[in-house]
Amino acid sequence: MTKFLIRTIDYTSSGREIIRDRQVDGTVLTVGRAAENDIHLPDLAVEQHHARLELTETGSIEASALSTLAFTHDGRKSTAANFDPASGGELGFGSYRLSFSREPDGPVLITINQIEEQAGAGEETSGFELAAALPSKRVMAWIGLGAILIAFLMVPIYSHLTRERVEPDYDSKGQVAMDASWSTGALSLAHHGLENNCEACHVEPFESVRDETCLTCHESIGDHAAIDRQLTGRGPMSAGDEIQWAVADMFGKEGPGSCTTCHTEHEGAGRMEPTAQKFCAECHDGMDTRLTDTKLENAADFGDAHPQFKAVFHPDLGSDKTKRMSLADNPREQHGLKFPHELHMDPRGGVARMAGNIGAKQGYGDTLVCSDCHTPTADRSSFLPVNMEENCESCHSLVYDKVGSTFRTLRHGDVSQMQADLRAMDRAPRRPITTGRRRPGEYARGGLYYQNFGRPARSYIAVNRALASDGVCGECHIPTTTDGKPDVMPVHLQDHYIVNGWFDHKAHEQEDCTTCHAAETSKTSEDLLMPGIAICRDCHLGEKAKQAEVPSSCAMCHSYHPSPAGLPEKDKQGTTDRVALISRRAE
Repeated sequence: MTKFLIRTIDYTSSGREIIRDRQVDGTVLTVGRAAENDIHLPDLAVEQHHARLELTETGSIEASALSTLAFTHDGRKSTAANFDPASGGELGFGSYRLSFSREPDGPVLITINQIEEQAGAGEETSGFELAAALPSKRVMAWIGLGAILIAFLMVPIYSHLTRERVEPDYDSKGQVAMDASWSTGALSLAHHGLENNCEACHVEPFESVRDETCLTCHESIGDHAAIDRQLTGRGPMSAGDEIQWAVADMFGKEGPGSCTTCHTEHEGAGRMEPTAQKFCAECHDGMDTRLTDTKLENAADFGDAHPQFKAVFHPDLGSDKTKRMSLADNPREQHGLKFPHELHMDPRGGVARMAGNIGAKQGYGDTLVCSDCHTPTADRSSFLPVNMEENCESCHSLVYDKVGSTFRTLRHGDVSQMQADLRAMDRAPRRPITTGRRRPGEYARGGLYYQNFGRPARSYIAVNRALASDGVCGECHIPTTTDGKPDVMPVHLQDHYIVNGWFDHKAHEQEDCTTCHAAETSKTSEDLLMPGIAICRDCHLGEKAKQAEVPSSCAMCHSYHPSPAGLPEKDKQGTTDRVALISRRAE
C-alpha cells in the first residue's frame, strides 16, 4: 500500500508549472543533498544526509535531523518535530519547502517547492555594500582592459622607442619599463646577467633577435664560416616546416642558418636545453648523398644508425704521430711499453701471489685489480696517468744500493742519469740490498734481479744488462740504441682516445671495469682496450627507444664544438646531457 506521494513542482522559463509525482511504499524517507536520498534537494545549504521522516502507526510524521544542521518546522528552527499531516505542516531545508497534507485513507502527500529570493530583499542593507560605490561589471572590465594595455603594452613600447641606444651591457639594467611581463621564460646561465635588460638582444620591437646583435658580444664564434655548407647538408624541410618558416619570416625572423636556429633562449634557468636528436639527424642522416665529399659517416640514431667508434692512437713505435681509425678495423697501438694486462690480472699467476704477499703494506687484495694501478680524477669522470713511482714501483723496484739506512734508486725516465748512477758504483762498490719481499726471482745475491744488474764491481755490464730486453728496464720498455748507445724506446701514451665525444666514468661507476674493457684477456700491450659500440648498446639506445635502460640522444655524448683536449675540467660535472651545451655558452 502506498504510504507517501511525493510531488515535485518545477517551473519553466516562461513560468509554466511542471508537476512530477512519485509513490513510495515504505514508512521511512530520507532527505538530503545526496542523490541516493528518497527526497533529493540539490542545495548547498542542505547536508548530504540531512533528515529522516517516519510515518508512525498513529499516522503522525516524526522528523529528526541526521546531522548537525537543523531544519524549520512551520517557520521555527528545530532538530526534531512530530505533527499530523492531515492537519498540514511545512518543513524547510535550505531554499526548499516540503508541505504535508493527507486525505482520509489516502497516502501522505508531500509537495516540494523551491522558493525564490523575494524582490527587494536586502535593499535595506544594499547601501552599505561595496557594489553600490563601484561601476558596473562591464565598466570595470573595460577599465581593467585599458589598464593592462597601458601598463603592459603602451608603456613598454613607448619607453623602448624613446630609449637611448647603447651597447649591450651585462652590468647595467635595461631602460625599457615594465617589459618583464613579455618574457616567455627565464634566461639560461649564459645570459642570466641580461634578465633585466631585454633590449640588449631585442633591439627592435616585435622583431626577432638578429645575428648582428649576437655578434656584438660573440665575436669569436668558432668555425661558422661553413654555415652555407651545413645548410646544404641539411635534409629538405617538410611542408609543415616550410609553412612555419614562412610565418616566422613575416615577423622578421631570420631563416635557417641564423644564430637562433640552433641557439634557443628563454627555456628556463640553468644551462641551455640539450638539442633533440631530430635536430642532429636532419643533417647527419643521409649526409653523404647531399655532401658527396664529406668524410663524416651518416648517423641518425645511436641504437641502429650510428657508425662504429673511431679512436686516436699511436700506430708507429717511437713516433708521437697519431692516427684515427675505426675500432672495427682492430687498430694496434705502439706506445713503447710492454705491458700484458692478462699477466697482471691472472688470479693464478705470479703477479697475484706477489700482490698477496705485499697486500697488507700496499693495499692490494689477493690479486691485482684495475683500481690498484688506475686512479680516478677528483670528479671521477676520468683517470690520472699511470705513474711509475706511485703505481708500479711497489712491485717493479728500482732500488740498486743502500748507503746506511738510505736506499738508492735508479732515476726512472732519465737513462743518462741511470747510467751515471750505476757507473758510480765502480768507485764505491756496494752489495745490492735484499728488501725482504718475495717475488718471481729473489732480489738478493744470485737472484734474478741481482743478475740483471750484473755485479756491482762491473757497472758497465750492469748498464748494458739493465737496458737489455731481459734487464730491469727491459721488463717494461722496448730497448733500442740512440747514437750507438743503449736506450729505451720513447713512450707516447694517449690521454684521449675518443676525441669527438664525451664519456663520464662517474656515471658508470656501478659497472666493473672489465664490463667495457677486456683487460683480463689482453695478452699484449698493443691491444687498444676501447669498448666498441655494441658494448655501449647493451644499455644505451636511441632517444625514443623504449626497451633501452638508458634512452640516449646525440647530446648525451656530443657537443657542438668540442675542444681537441676534451671539455674544460670545470665542465666535467653534472648530468649526462650537460656536455652538449658547453659550446653554447658565451665564452
